[in-house]
Amino acid sequence: MIEPAPLAGLWCATLTPLAASGAIDHDRLAVHVQDLIGRGVDGIVLFGTTGEGPSFSVSERTAALDALLATGVPAARLAVGAGCPALPDTAALVRHALASGCPRCLVLPPYFWKGVTDDGLFAWYSTLIEAVCNPALRLYLYHIPQLSAVAVSPALLARLDTAYPGVVAGVKDSGGDFTHTLALIEAAPDLQILTGDEQQLPDLMRVGGAGAICGAANLFPELMAALLTSGADVAARTRIRAFCRIIATYPFVPALKSVVESLCGDRVWRSVRPPLSPLPEPDATALLAELRSAGLLGER
Repeated sequence: MIEPAPLAGLWCATLTPLAASGAIDHDRLAVHVQDLIGRGVDGIVLFGTTGEGPSFSVSERTAALDALLATGVPAARLAVGAGCPALPDTAALVRHALASGCPRCLVLPPYFWKGVTDDGLFAWYSTLIEAVCNPALRLYLYHIPQLSAVAVSPALLARLDTAYPGVVAGVKDSGGDFTHTLALIEAAPDLQILTGDEQQLPDLMRVGGAGAICGAANLFPELMAALLTSGADVAARTRIRAFCRIIATYPFVPALKSVVESLCGDRVWRSVRPPLSPLPEPDATALLAELRSAGLLGER
């Protein structure tokens, strides 16, 4: 396998379209991914938070990756969200990604048990790496404690980096605390630190961060690309702040899907996997009105 490029630049945490049956809609996913790549994103991350990853089984996720690759989407433009509470399920997803030519895997810490120590998390990630036993793996830890309730600390990152150089490749920090992001960079300056917080992207690039893996790129890849430089213009920063302020008043994934539904005129896009619920029609109407008033929907 050719040495994979590190995750850097603008990566879209893609939404996952669902058919009327509730199954993953492989055809619509391929169209969406190809459109985003055509509009300039550096790559796509499948089955993260925005992609409702924890709501899908191992077999659903592997089948979706197989179907996407079969449409001609280059494996080099994909990374795979592979975090599950059960370590064997995570290992199965990572092995499948590697066998499919997608060595870059974004892996949540095990998110059911609370109050776990860094020693316990080190043992979990260490066991995963050694069970997969493939030096081609490029593992990105996923810090999103507001949902997982399990943090990726700078000390844990440094310890894993020392123990598994090359294999441990970086972190997606979606915690929203830029002080924590800076501590991750200081703890492991050789690794790729990316943000999931759209508003923090220019600041991250200014201090040597790698880029973003974000949900807003599903809607506004051109706007997000404009934030990739530390000197991002004021207008771009103002627009993304407006988007984040508006979207924060709605459930994130149903809201994003509702906007995609409106933009492409395809009602199938509003579907989400339970326990999430589609955005109610009055809320969808209000959301679209707010985005139009902020001048954001002209991006597409």
